[in-house]
Amino acid sequence: MLKRTHTCGELRSRHIGEDVVLCGWVNTYRDHPNALFVDLRDRYGLTQVVFNPDHNHDLHTESKKLRPEFVIAIRGKVCPRPEGTANPKLATGEIEVMVDDLHVLNTAETPPFEVADDTDVAPELRLKYRFVDLRRRPMQHAIMFRHKVFQIIRRYFDDNGFIDVETPFLTKSTPEGARDFLVPSRLTPGTFFALPQSPQLFKQILMVSGLDKYVQIVRCFRDEDLRADRQPEFTQLDMEMSFVDEEDVITIIDGLIVRVFDEALGVKVELPIQRLSYREAMDRFGTDKPDLRFTMELKDIGPIAERSDFKVFKNVLGKGGQVKGICAPGAASMSLKEINDLIPFVGDFGAKGLAWFKVEGGKLVSQIAKFFSDDLHGELIETFGAYNGDLLMFVADQPDVTAQALGELRNHMGKKLGLVKKDEFRFCWVVDFPLFGRDAETGRLDPLHHPFTSPAPADLDKLESDALSVRARAYDIVLNGIEIGGGSIRIHDQSVQERIFRLLEIDEESARAKFGFLLDALKYGAPPHGGIALGLDRIVMLMLGLNSIRDVIAFPKTQKGTCLLTDAPSPVDDAQLKELGIKLT
Repeated sequence: MLKRTHTCGELRSRHIGEDVVLCGWVNTYRDHPNALFVDLRDRYGLTQVVFNPDHNHDLHTESKKLRPEFVIAIRGKVCPRPEGTANPKLATGEIEVMVDDLHVLNTAETPPFEVADDTDVAPELRLKYRFVDLRRRPMQHAIMFRHKVFQIIRRYFDDNGFIDVETPFLTKSTPEGARDFLVPSRLTPGTFFALPQSPQLFKQILMVSGLDKYVQIVRCFRDEDLRADRQPEFTQLDMEMSFVDEEDVITIIDGLIVRVFDEALGVKVELPIQRLSYREAMDRFGTDKPDLRFTMELKDIGPIAERSDFKVFKNVLGKGGQVKGICAPGAASMSLKEINDLIPFVGDFGAKGLAWFKVEGGKLVSQIAKFFSDDLHGELIETFGAYNGDLLMFVADQPDVTAQALGELRNHMGKKLGLVKKDEFRFCWVVDFPLFGRDAETGRLDPLHHPFTSPAPADLDKLESDALSVRARAYDIVLNGIEIGGGSIRIHDQSVQERIFRLLEIDEESARAKFGFLLDALKYGAPPHGGIALGLDRIVMLMLGLNSIRDVIAFPKTQKGTCLLTDAPSPVDDAQLKELGIKLT
């Protein structure tokens, strides 16, 4: 076998005259009357190799048997390309290799789709033949870029004194909102491990253990319904620090973001990263994950609506609801059908309708304009800072419905109107979250983050009397309207943790059964501590401007949680089930 001396992306004009050996896949071949040209590919690039009948007739004849994706090794001399044939799009475009020897290392069947940069292939086919899909340059770039980001992260945390600690994959089931993946234990029949949704409890115990600064790039598992930015197994950056407050954690992550975007993309992220309170984010953008690449903020027009004759608005206000709207710049050119198509869009988020005005000649035009006086027209235009050609859209409903419907509509219109710049990165921190929400079905309190998040010290005395007003020491970081991480200062006082469990109606026996090992650890000198987890799949996806985390994961699952490459999950034989003491029903 020929031993490779160079990669297919390495040779330049300075190598002219050298004898080289290249190995790779046949990307394309072009059979001309005077020569056969092959573009030889590996992950480093492409090199044109030439089989010339005048140079070696037998070898030229043999080369005609080559087909795309054959794996070959060639030996030959680096030559300059003939005048006028250089390819400036290729790093190796000034040279070619005149082949003296050819070894076919392996043949290949015709692939199910072309190994090309652009492919209009069904996602299912790409996943089934992932080994072919991963040969494509965009996929290889994504995987290599991911590797680069991970290395920057590891160096950053090492520079800042963090210790990389591996936590268990086989652990106790402590449901944290999503379903656990369960693993039956053969050695202890009738019992189960769970795959971790996060290393949350272990990293808190590491702080109790005195390690002070922990970090891990870790796989986590959640048995939940999937979306474009979700997978049943995913990778997160997990970190925890002792003797810190919110500012310390945020400062470390700010520094990480600056370094990763600078070294991986050459993008300068300016500090400080903007901060919004949860309440401000909801009021201005209708979501705690605001996309700050464009404005189009929500405006409360309740005081104006109250003075109108429009009964729909006034009835909602009379029932404690809200009337809010957004101004879509230049959208007055939309047809009535296009506007009406937005009604079912907001309906998907609970809104019962969508009111609107077009701004024309300094006035508002619509079927409901007559219910508003000229003065109110002027107030609405002034409230939104609207210009002729703009479109004002309103939702009137209960506050949570109004916020979600308008928040989603804002994002939809931002993309539709081309207000979102794909190459722009806008971060923000969202802070001062409520500690609890209320479950709509059961009426019980639910933790907005998780039950180990510390209440704000100033609100401790309201825990039992006014729980919904208690603020959490929690913080999320958002990039371009997508949450990329969340964390909190944790509860380190066992008595406070027990109060939280009581409010969540987790009795002492259940708390001991689920979290006894953490409660025990808190008894033995737990320091104040806090941390965060960042979704690395999402971050890499956003950095590369992709639409799905599947394109930055080597072997992802489908939206049904299956692996088309390996046909997993799959049945197991009865002997395996019997050994585990399991019967299927």
